[in-house]
Amino acid sequence: MLHSTFLTGFALSGALIVAIGAQNAFVLRQGLKRQHVGPVVALCAASDALLITLGVAGLGALVQQSPLLLRTITWLGTAFLLAYGLRSLWAAVRPGILQAGDEAGGLPTPLLAVLLQAAAFTYLNPHVYLDTVLLVGSVGAQQAADLRPWFVLGGAAASALWFVGLGYGARWLAPLFAKPVAWRVLDVLIGLTMLVLAAMVWRAGG
Repeated sequence: MLHSTFLTGFALSGALIVAIGAQNAFVLRQGLKRQHVGPVVALCAASDALLITLGVAGLGALVQQSPLLLRTITWLGTAFLLAYGLRSLWAAVRPGILQAGDEAGGLPTPLLAVLLQAAAFTYLNPHVYLDTVLLVGSVGAQQAADLRPWFVLGGAAASALWFVGLGYGARWLAPLFAKPVAWRVLDVLIGLTMLVLAAMVWRAGG
């Protein structure tokens, strides 16, 4: 029974987290730059574990009953995604060359700035509250009280495994990104993804 509950949380969280999104794109880019990968992975994994825990504890119901909260998050998230998307498209005009430990074409970004960006991609995304908190949380809340910790552990494990693989696995692509054209393509794809997500978030909250 415990094993089954853990796998339920693992499978549900894993199925939701692999979808293309702003947070995953940011982790991938940090992995390719080999810059502050550990702290970024740790922050994203810990945030998911926290949100799953809060969802199972009942935060999902609060979010569902608070249109103002979701609307505020929608506005902030849309603005952030729009700004980052435009920034990525601008960066595509001036692509750099990947150097281990350095940001392409410039000085390394300070750790605090990177973590703030990672936190923004995590907590200013309305879908994280609908998927991680509301959906995963509601399924977890349906488990027996003594089994809920196993559900949370399963969900957190799937999240941690994904971010570790995404962040540290990206370095295998580093030789490809030694060419400026590769960074241009990546920045264009990330920029367009952010703009599409911004439009989707705004439309969903409108």
